Amino acid sequence: MSVRVAVVGLGWAGRELWLPRLSEHPHFEVVAVVDPEPAARTAWGETPGSVTARPPVTAYPTVDALTAGEVDLAVVAVPNHLHAAVAAVLLGKGVSVFLEKPVCLTSEEAGMLAAAERDGGGMLLAGSAAPHRGDVAALARLLPDLGRVRHVDLAWVRARGVPRAGGWFVRRSKAGGGVLLDLGWHLLDTLASLLGPAGFTQVVGVTSDDFVNAGAWQAAWRRDRHADGDDGDVEDTARGFLVRHDGVSVSLRTSWASHEARDVSRIQVVGSAGTADLRCTFGFSPNRHPHSVLTLTREGTTTSVPVPDEPVGTEYRRQLDGLPAALADPGNRGRAIGEARTTVRVIEDFYASARSACALRHDAPAPRQP
Repeated sequence: MSVRVAVVGLGWAGRELWLPRLSEHPHFEVVAVVDPEPAARTAWGETPGSVTARPPVTAYPTVDALTAGEVDLAVVAVPNHLHAAVAAVLLGKGVSVFLEKPVCLTSEEAGMLAAAERDGGGMLLAGSAAPHRGDVAALARLLPDLGRVRHVDLAWVRARGVPRAGGWFVRRSKAGGGVLLDLGWHLLDTLASLLGPAGFTQVVGVTSDDFVNAGAWQAAWRRDRHADGDDGDVEDTARGFLVRHDGVSVSLRTSWASHEARDVSRIQVVGSAGTADLRCTFGFSPNRHPHSVLTLTREGTTTSVPVPDEPVGTEYRRQLDGLPAALADPGNRGRAIGEARTTVRVIEDFYASARSACALRHDAPAPRQP
């Protein structure tokens, strides 16, 4: 039996990422789309009562019209600042929700989602693509060979990949933050998938915004519609050092733009008995390394480890493959919120550390002139 799905939000993620994959997946039936823009609704659905040659997909301007009797799952792909509010409304109506990162922007929003899931009857499932990659799974299989894990390096650095100028992605009031909430959330989710969930006892971070308002550093490959607006006010780069409750140290770097030639993602896991290193490119950017490279180093000897050669975006299809079973398992209730609380808390601490460092820098006395 197919899972009846509504796609909420027809921006880049909704129209380019989720709708095509859901439409071709044998376990899902797209029955509704939701977007406030009439043009988006016309392109992907039909207004109630209209007739088209396609299978019936009803288009609504708001989620108020969706009911648990009509849809089994809502895939929410709205701008960041609407994630928690839209998901809470749906959960409160008894509609289960699949919500892409970031699940929420603050600890307060996490609490709101927890209450909505508890009281409304719907289930919240969280999406994060990177842990579902075949090369990340190959890295995970090496962990028993590394002994006790001591340190992890996490990086996702684009050469030129700043979201469109003037759009919501680069406005703090809409996105909640910059690259840390965008790419950084993926890295933190991947860390938790490898080592298990854990909080952090220490978080030190700095941010910078050298590229966010420079047009030459934008991500043309996203094919976003042009947006007129003010300059962005979020970070394009975040660098931090974290310590988990289990004692594992973590260095994190994520950038929308840099002086690198290609977009590169890296996960290096250092253990007492060896080091595993994965170099690849997460996401959809065409400016990528052609193949993932995974190595294992022990006692001075480095060996290559085979990884699957998968088409770009396979990890998104793989998420969908597991959704019906996850939706049917009552043990998943509350799990996504618990994991999101941990992630958003470390991001809040990271931003607090960055603000503190900035304040100290501005308060420092000017250097003495010779």
